[in-house]
Amino acid sequence: MHADMAIAMMADLLWTGLAICLPVLGLVMLVGLAVSLLQVVTQIQEMSLSFIPKLVTAGIALVVFGPWMLGKLTQFSGRLWSSIPSMF
Repeated sequence: MHADMAIAMMADLLWTGLAICLPVLGLVMLVGLAVSLLQVVTQIQEMSLSFIPKLVTAGIALVVFGPWMLGKLTQFSGRLWSSIPSMF
């Protein structure tokens, strides 16, 4: 395996990982920001108030985006397996 091929594979791995994680992390971040603003406005500092909505959002996002994430991961795995013969 050449160094440029290894670097390209690593870049593809990192971009695929970022694309897979981004929908869930982005939605959880937005909900966390909204809950934080709500806590600042109402001065309610309850820990479960910030944790529960983020947990529910992450679960819903995984259900909604799960098939797309699995498809993306399957495509990456297929590309990886099909490139094995060209490595040698």
